[in-house]
Amino acid sequence: YGDGEMYLGSEAMALGPFTDTISYLDDGDWVVLSRAAATVYDDKNAVVEREIVKHNTATSLVDKANYRHFMAKEIHEQPEVVGHTLAHYVDMATETVAMPVKLPFDFKDIQRVSITACGTASYAGFVAKYWFERLARLPVELDVASEFRYREAPLRKGDLAIFISQSGETADTLAALRYAKSQGLHTISIVNVPTSTIARESETALPTLAGPEIGVASTKAFTCQLAALATLVIAAGTARGELSGTDETKLVHALIEVPRLMTQALALEPQIEKLARDIAKSQDVLYLGRGTNYPLALEGALKLKEISYIHAEGYAAGELKHGPIALIDEKMPVVVIAPYDRVFEKTVSNMQEVAARGGRIILMTDAQGAREATVDSLVTIILPDMPATVTPIVYAVPVQLLAYHTAVVMGTDVDQPRNLAKSVTVE
Repeated sequence: YGDGEMYLGSEAMALGPFTDTISYLDDGDWVVLSRAAATVYDDKNAVVEREIVKHNTATSLVDKANYRHFMAKEIHEQPEVVGHTLAHYVDMATETVAMPVKLPFDFKDIQRVSITACGTASYAGFVAKYWFERLARLPVELDVASEFRYREAPLRKGDLAIFISQSGETADTLAALRYAKSQGLHTISIVNVPTSTIARESETALPTLAGPEIGVASTKAFTCQLAALATLVIAAGTARGELSGTDETKLVHALIEVPRLMTQALALEPQIEKLARDIAKSQDVLYLGRGTNYPLALEGALKLKEISYIHAEGYAAGELKHGPIALIDEKMPVVVIAPYDRVFEKTVSNMQEVAARGGRIILMTDAQGAREATVDSLVTIILPDMPATVTPIVYAVPVQLLAYHTAVVMGTDVDQPRNLAKSVTVE
């Protein structure tokens, strides 16, 4: 810090390789940098001091190791970092949720939850909406942050607002957080940078322990967000009396198994890499899912389009006949995310509609789903059996691998796709 050089960055993670001491500027601050010092002025042009803090991002953590791209490394790190995140929120011995901080409210007093985020983080929030409503019987409103504060939604003082951001610096999410605070809501942030602005301005910050995520397309931060949100949902369901002790133990046990299941999913990479060569020949790809796999279909489409530049759309499978089916022909791959569950038969019906029009189906399912799917598919990717609650976390792995390997075949800049930034600090 000031030892012959100074750096300015939009987030702390970007400065990690250069320094371990950082100062955070407040809104309205401006700074004059020289090789030896930084002079900070506030919004009244008065010289002010800002605390110098230690930042512990080790250079080794932002190295590709033996991987071709950061994104590949980050996909493969997921069993480890999801395990770290879960260990922060659950007691492995008793298989119960053990929040690291005491929440400043009682979930029994919460009547409605608002979840706000951008991009991939909003899809993590979408999954959490299903979880909160099913397991905690709490109604949830989900907003993209750029819309939240402008739609003038009626907000009840004392309810809960959750904000999700990898960087903790996303401008629209930060503005939405400040709006929620002004309306008297309790605020929780799910962030990967615990010293970030969103974390510091939230009533409670719940960190994901994903470590530095360098690839612009979020992978491990997404699954760690889901892991943290799942534990929060279980805590809510237990506090509200919607989940018994047995229910809690069963759900936590399923979460504890996730790293092992993700490792098994990663073993499918050779099959997915081969499939990607076919996907790379396509101009359009459709992703379908039901329940918590619908947000994952949206995430899969986003991943593919942002790093391979192939046009992709995600839809709820039941919406197929309300428009997207008009696009189906023999040239269009349709990725169906459908583990065997209570709505599997309905999804099979949708697949039959696709097959009847010559669509090329790629089915991501489990062993029973593969047996029960009465339709020919281009390829079936068979994942291990698991409880329905954790499928969006584990099935994220093949979805990410498919996008990654397609982008590699296309020859795009996987880690830094065109026109995109890792931390979006403008509205």
